[in-house]
Amino acid sequence: MIFSTTMLPPALVGLLMGDDNVLPFLYGFGAILITGLLIWLPFKEAKKDLRIRDGFVVVVMFWVALGYAGAVPLYLSPDIDLSLIDAVFESISGLTTTGATVIIGLDNLPYSILFYRQELQWLGGMGIIVLAIAIMPMLGIGGMQLYRAETPGPIKDNKLTPRIAETAKALWYIYLGLTVSCAIAYWLAGMSLFDAVSHSFSTVAIGGFSTHDESMGYFNSPLIESVAIVFMLLAGMNFALHFVAWNRRSIFGYFQDSEVKLYLLILATAGAVTTGFLYMTQHFESFGADLHHGLFQTVSIGTTTGFTTAAYHTWPGFLPVMLLFLSFIGGCAGSTAGGMKVIRFLLLIKQGLREITRLVHPNATVVVKVGKSPMPDRVLEAVWGFFAAYVGVFVVMMLLLMATGLDQITAFSAVAASLNNLGPGLGDVGNNYATLNDFSKWVLTFAMLLGRLEIFPMLILLSPVFWRR
Repeated sequence: MIFSTTMLPPALVGLLMGDDNVLPFLYGFGAILITGLLIWLPFKEAKKDLRIRDGFVVVVMFWVALGYAGAVPLYLSPDIDLSLIDAVFESISGLTTTGATVIIGLDNLPYSILFYRQELQWLGGMGIIVLAIAIMPMLGIGGMQLYRAETPGPIKDNKLTPRIAETAKALWYIYLGLTVSCAIAYWLAGMSLFDAVSHSFSTVAIGGFSTHDESMGYFNSPLIESVAIVFMLLAGMNFALHFVAWNRRSIFGYFQDSEVKLYLLILATAGAVTTGFLYMTQHFESFGADLHHGLFQTVSIGTTTGFTTAAYHTWPGFLPVMLLFLSFIGGCAGSTAGGMKVIRFLLLIKQGLREITRLVHPNATVVVKVGKSPMPDRVLEAVWGFFAAYVGVFVVMMLLLMATGLDQITAFSAVAASLNNLGPGLGDVGNNYATLNDFSKWVLTFAMLLGRLEIFPMLILLSPVFWRR
């Protein structure tokens, strides 16, 4: 019922901008409100505490149910004429902040639809932050119990407040503040007010949806791209760090965090390699163009935002594949970014180095530390379990797409871009996903949900052991 109200702002934007595409949003509002009311009324007096098992159901249903609900106005709109799977694909891509699209001709769409797509990503981004910091640690998913206050970890302040509701409220203020700051910065850099607000939604959510087919390349402005880089980097960091920095009025927490340091090092190194190779191959006309395209695409893809200033999938040599692999690492835990998360990547490296040391010194006791904090074996086991599940799911989905006739590059990159919540891929999905068959779109929709929910909640609900009493 609450989600139904998200149909009203796009309708209002449509009225203000002179669109004639308002009715689909009003119909969507009515249909979703009535459906929610009918589900809620029989149980409105029920008072029970949620168990951990209930938590998994709530987490999964949040994105699945609202993903389908969000597809209603897109399906009803005559201006884009989407099939059911296309409407669901676009809606879930927005809510999971993936940014993959099946719509062609964004520049000619009504303002109401353009705003709605951006709004979906912004709402999904807020949900992700609360999920990652307030709920996932409680469920102990995939090594993210590292972020519980009672567990030794790189940041002791990650349990921001004792209650989830208070945590969500604190995160909401940080998220809203970043969004407003980003919108003002875009507007001052030269965007129209509509574009500035719209792109601030997808930048802070690390979504990648744009109001133009050329994405950020439409503006052809290094200043706008610089603003985007700053806010993509900030959105890719743990929001708990932003909270602590604001509370203490100090930025030293960023420099003391092992995950952030590795995150910035990875992006800086990849950016230097990308810029250098573009310059060596003379892909652009000047070093300045190599620099700003190289840095922008590295940060955009490395943080799994998915904005583009150029067709990176046509870049020379190994660059497109290297950038795509960068999205597997993604941003920091507790951020709106996708991918496996930098902290898991860091723990995998440290665990690998520990095994090498053990081979040389079999009797040695080697402790894995992040910063100065030793990591419990349970956390390391969970991270390895997450990595194994990630690889297994990826392989199965890639084979399913190839079975439909897609070539290896398209299938590989489509699954990678969906599972990592990146958006743009390589091959046939370099620009959009409109040409894929319906079965592939369903598989990739499931991949987006899996990636957004950190794999395990979806798999748990599909396992027989979950439903046994």
